[in-house]
Amino acid sequence: MRAKQIPSSLTRSKSQILLLFFSLSLILLSFLFFLFPPSDPAASSTTHPYPHPLIPPQTSFVASLEHFLTHKALNHRSSDDTVRSLLQDDVRMFDDRKFAKEMDWVHGDRYYPLNFPIRVYVYQMPNKFTYNLLWLFRNTYRETSNLTSNGSPVHRLIEQHSIDYWLWADLIAPESERLLKNVVRVHRQEEADLFFVPFFTTISFFLLEKQQCKALYREALKWVTDQPAWKRSEGRDHIFPIHHPWSFKSVRRYVKNSIWLLPDMDSTGNRYKPGQVSLEKDLILPYVPNVDLCDAKCVSESESKRTILLFFRGRLKRNAGGKIRSKLVTELAGAKDVVIEEGTSGDQGKAAAQKGMRRSIFCLSPAGDTPSSARLFDAIVSGCIPVIISDELELPFEGILDYRKIAIFVSSTDAVQPGWLLPFLKGISSTQIREMRRNLVEFSRHFMYSSPAQPLGPEDLVWRMMGGKLVNIKLHTRRSQRVVKESRSVCTCDCRSGNNTTSSTLSDMPT
Repeated sequence: MRAKQIPSSLTRSKSQILLLFFSLSLILLSFLFFLFPPSDPAASSTTHPYPHPLIPPQTSFVASLEHFLTHKALNHRSSDDTVRSLLQDDVRMFDDRKFAKEMDWVHGDRYYPLNFPIRVYVYQMPNKFTYNLLWLFRNTYRETSNLTSNGSPVHRLIEQHSIDYWLWADLIAPESERLLKNVVRVHRQEEADLFFVPFFTTISFFLLEKQQCKALYREALKWVTDQPAWKRSEGRDHIFPIHHPWSFKSVRRYVKNSIWLLPDMDSTGNRYKPGQVSLEKDLILPYVPNVDLCDAKCVSESESKRTILLFFRGRLKRNAGGKIRSKLVTELAGAKDVVIEEGTSGDQGKAAAQKGMRRSIFCLSPAGDTPSSARLFDAIVSGCIPVIISDELELPFEGILDYRKIAIFVSSTDAVQPGWLLPFLKGISSTQIREMRRNLVEFSRHFMYSSPAQPLGPEDLVWRMMGGKLVNIKLHTRRSQRVVKESRSVCTCDCRSGNNTTSSTLSDMPT
C-alpha cells in the first residue's frame, strides 16, 4: 500500500512551530537565570559571619539564657531512662544491651566506630544541678559589686566559662531548631557513644557558699557515678564541662578517667594534679569572648583607624606563668604607639577594651594565672592580630585550626629582651598583616558560641574533635572491662596523695 504524501508546506509549518517553541523556552530560562542567579558560596561566606544568615544567632550569654529560661525551660521536660536508684543487675543488663547495639553497628555500619553523627546521651539530672543554678545566675548577675579576691567580677567570669550552657542548650534543643548535623541526642543509654553531664560547676563555685558548693559537688558526683553507664566504663565515655580551673576541684580525682572540657592543660601544676588531665582524653575549649564581634565590614572600616602598634588591657600582675606580664610592662612602658593599661570591670571596662583592640594592629596575649587567657579570643574576634607569649599554651581545636595564619608566636625569652619585641613587630610586612587580618575574619566564627549553634562554630568543632577520640575511648573502656577485678582493687600507695595507681572510691570522699 502506498503511504500518504504529507504536503511539504505542512512539514515546514511544524518545523517553524517547534523552532519558535524552543526559542521561547531559551528566552524564558535566560530570564529566570537573570532573576535568580545561583548563589556564590564564597561570596555568601564573606558577606555573613555565620553560615546560616537566615537564622540570626544569639551570641550574648545573658540574652540567650533569658530566652531559654523564660520560653523553653518551663516547657522542656523529656522522658528518658536515667536510673535514680541503682539495682544490683542494672550494670550487667545495661552491658548486655550495649553489646547488642554495638554488634548492630559493627555489622550495619561499614565505617563504625568512625561514625558521624556522634550519638550523645544527655543526663536529665535533678534541677538543683541544672535549672536552679541557671536561675540563680539570672537573678543575681546585675550585682556587679560581687567580685573575686583579685577584683574580677564574678558574673563576668561565669560568662567567660559558660561553655557548659552553650553545649547543653544545643544538645537538648528540638531537632527542628538545631543546625549541627555531626551530633545527635539519643534517649536510650545503650544507643550512646558519649554521655554529657550537664552540671554547672562554675556557677555553683562562684555563687554558692563554700560548704554548700562542696556538698553539691558530692551530691552530683554520687548521682552520676550511680549510673550503669558510668559503672560500665568507669566514666571514660562521660563528658564533664570543668572549664574554670577552680571548679569541681574537691572531687576531681573521682572523675579523672572522664573527658574534661578545659580552658588549657595548666602545665604549672597549680590547678590540676599529675595524671588528671591530658590531650589524649580531654579537650580544650575557647573562652567566651568578652567583646562584640567585629565582622568583615567592621574590620574593613576600622583598617585606617588602627594606629596603635601594640595594645594590652588587663591585669598587669598575675601568678605563676603570668608573672611575665610585669616584665613586659617594664620593657614596653612609655614606648611610642604602644598602649598598656590596667583592666577595669563592668561595661566601661568592656567598652575600653573593645575600642582599644579595634584601633590596634597587634594585641598582646601573655599568659595569665594559667597558660591561657580570655584576651586571646577577644583579640581574634576584634580583628586584632594576637601576639601570643605563653610557652606552654595548648590551643583549642589545634588539630583542625592552624593558628600560625592568625597569630604571632613569641617565646618568653625573646619577648623580655630589651629592645627586641617592638622592632620585630614593626618588621612584619603590611602584606602579611592584611592577610592575617583577612584570616581573622574567617577564623572568628570558630570562637563565637551561639544559639542556635552554628556550623563551624565552637560547638561544632567540639564534636569534630570528639569524633577523633571515640576509638581511643572505646579501646580503654574494653581494656578496663577485661582486666580481672581483683588485680586493680589494691591501691599501692596513699590514695589521698593523688598518686594512687587505681581510681579512688566514693567512700574516700571528703565530707
